[in-house]
Amino acid sequence: MHEMSLCEGIIQILEEHASRQGFSRVKTLWLEIGTLSGVEIEAMRFSFDVIKQDTLADAARLEIIEVPGKAWCLPCGETVEVGQRFDACPRCGSYQLQVTGGEEMRIKELEVE
Repeated sequence: MHEMSLCEGIIQILEEHASRQGFSRVKTLWLEIGTLSGVEIEAMRFSFDVIKQDTLADAARLEIIEVPGKAWCLPCGETVEVGQRFDACPRCGSYQLQVTGGEEMRIKELEVE
């Protein structure tokens, strides 16, 4: 379950920013997670609840914003939404797609004290 190590990294980032920006507590954390990122949303929620204990995010609420997968289709020249890698283009049926979005995972916003 790599979500556990992802959450450890998130807590490290929060601690670094807290020392630089002078906040002591995270109330809400908004994460953008792409459909194609390989991150299991429910495993992420569980992992965050475990990892946040006794940290500045101990009482934080985790809000996850799911970002759809996007790809550019070479034959039809359209940007399309895809649910997983190696899907066919929903417009023309081609498999010549270049992923352009939905692979990311990033901290979108924080509510802090």
